[in-house]
Amino acid sequence: MADEPTLGEVVRRLEHVHLDLKEDFRDLAGRLDSKVSMERYQLEQQAGQERERQLAERLRALEEAREKEREEAEAERRRTADHRRQDRRLAFTALVAPVLLILLQVYLNSQGAGA
Repeated sequence: MADEPTLGEVVRRLEHVHLDLKEDFRDLAGRLDSKVSMERYQLEQQAGQERERQLAERLRALEEAREKEREEAEAERRRTADHRRQDRRLAFTALVAPVLLILLQVYLNSQGAGA
């Protein structure tokens, strides 16, 4: 009978086991509370995919706007170059051509007067 635990020891051991079980259940409850349900996980995944889709659309719109701006800038540059060419032609016809005609007339008159 000396090898058998006393009633007090059995009660203490049972109380200790009971406290350990309470702690284990508390830890388990905390873990379960921190777990995400499959529904919530799927909803979060769908929301993430929707955000990615919206970002991709916004990025595509920005790229298209940038391309359009580049094309408009190129067209404006071409128009400016055309205007410059036209201005040069106008300057030639308005200034240089009359001066050349006057010089030609003077030359022709001098040639005709000397003959």
